[in-house]
Amino acid sequence: MPGGSKYQGPADALGAYQAAVDLSTSGAEVKGAKNPYTSRNGHMFSFLDATGTMALRLSDELTDEFRSRYQSGDVTQYGSTMRGYSSVPAELLADTRELAAWFDRSWEWIGTLPPKPTKK
Repeated sequence: MPGGSKYQGPADALGAYQAAVDLSTSGAEVKGAKNPYTSRNGHMFSFLDATGTMALRLSDELTDEFRSRYQSGDVTQYGSTMRGYSSVPAELLADTRELAAWFDRSWEWIGTLPPKPTKK
């Protein structure tokens, strides 16, 4: 079952998110039927929330560059700020080629983290 198959948020946001992931060179795939996300080695590094807002996890240095360039901010889910995540403005989400480049940078950085142990 493909990622986002039961997503109830804006269809155009899901389409743009999927397109950016597909355009990236990472080889990542969208997971999560109802809550689309991507992960590497057990670390989630992007997701699309129910309102159609995408979040991207970046290193501290990349976060500063990203937030400065796109006037982005924190990501809050269930009343808590998600450390390391930046919100992706709608204009960037619509520019899937430019977003794919940022997605690749996130993929590369997340690959430097040690794999999370499985819970099996």
